[in-house]
Amino acid sequence: MAVDKELIKHVSKVARLNLSDNEIEIFVPQFKEILEAFSVLDEVDVKGTNMSIQPVNVRNVLREDVPRECFSQKTALSQAKNNKKDGYFKGPKAV
Repeated sequence: MAVDKELIKHVSKVARLNLSDNEIEIFVPQFKEILEAFSVLDEVDVKGTNMSIQPVNVRNVLREDVPRECFSQKTALSQAKNNKKDGYFKGPKAV
């Protein structure tokens, strides 16, 4: 891939970066160096290797949702000493 000022301008536009001409001059050799570093990956032999989109096995770690009897209002409010009013939990004012 040819790295020149036009490519840097295009990349900066896509990335919504306002680069000065001086910054573009600085980025041309740096961008070339980055692409050369990644070109090493093209030389890696991947034949016989399975594609891995998700490197960690994803599994559901939540418990099974089993319906059961709910607390009564009296039981639910039994531990709320001063934080209840008219059969409800009383919280701090949110202004």
